[in-house]
Amino acid sequence: MHAAQSASPRRSAASSTRPAFDGAAIPLPPACRVRLDCGNDHALYCLSVKHLASITGVPEQTPAGSGVPEAGPPHAGDEAAFLSTVGRQLREVRERRGMARKVLSQAAGVSERYLAQVEAGEGNASILVLRSIAGALGISLAELVGERDGSVERRLIRRFLERLPVHRLEDVVFRLMRDFGQEEASRRRRIALVGLRGAGKTTLGTALARELGVPFVELDREIEREAGISLSEVFLLYGQVGYRRIERRCLDRIIRAHEQMVMTVGGGIVSEPETYNALLVNCFTIWVKASPDEHMARVVAQGDLRPMQGNAEAMEDLKRILAAREPLYRKADAIVDTSGERPEDSLPRLRLAAMA
Repeated sequence: MHAAQSASPRRSAASSTRPAFDGAAIPLPPACRVRLDCGNDHALYCLSVKHLASITGVPEQTPAGSGVPEAGPPHAGDEAAFLSTVGRQLREVRERRGMARKVLSQAAGVSERYLAQVEAGEGNASILVLRSIAGALGISLAELVGERDGSVERRLIRRFLERLPVHRLEDVVFRLMRDFGQEEASRRRRIALVGLRGAGKTTLGTALARELGVPFVELDREIEREAGISLSEVFLLYGQVGYRRIERRCLDRIIRAHEQMVMTVGGGIVSEPETYNALLVNCFTIWVKASPDEHMARVVAQGDLRPMQGNAEAMEDLKRILAAREPLYRKADAIVDTSGERPEDSLPRLRLAAMA
């Protein structure tokens, strides 16, 4: 950028030159400068690298190793077409909003005459001016100046996403990926049961796979098989981070290897967002749930007394875990509550949910 003072009655004829970098005066041919403002005594000019090199005699340089080819000057026809497109899009948006040009000019802080020139494709508007106009129209700058693909639906989706609060974006992206990331029929052929231990995932999953005639896969057993040790030893040796890394690797392998299956996964998978999203996107997921009391009773009935050993507040801990994970479990495609039921009572409802 190079600041220069425009000609005025108080200036001499020497105002056609501008201060050079070494203190000498160098001429700026009209073709080499683009005036960015029009209302002040002091004008702001933008010089291209080529023009600067031609004026100062210093050859332009490209950073070594950049691998970026030298860009040629834009073609005049391309510039005119771009300005015409921007003008047309501006006019279309303004008309859709039902805004008179005068109203928009006041809201954007530009003159009505200037706005008319931009709409006609004759105004070489600065980015700041276009941003003000876009803001007055309630659209993004990209929507005003970007190339259009002709699809109203795409523009509506883009505008909807731009106006969503940040904390909602993850959920929306997940739903789009799950429902439209791949064919729904392909995803539904892989059924994944998620939930805390004791809900009946393994018992119901085995029975459902037998009825459907598809493989039954337990993610926890696959982790043990890959690591060559038990889950408890995996946690001892590799910690939570290492366990989750193996879990994701096994999940990806299982999904690639099975077009159809019923799979059970550990209840803590929901705590790893990327892994859980991969499960939701690639599998029809069912949350098999139960009341805290039944979770605990079933685990103990299986002969595992660890939840009750040395922890008088085990039930309160379980309730807190369920409460914290419930919003994540609810991202599943379906929910089957097994509270107060025998497996043979819950199986028909699980089958119905899987085949819906």
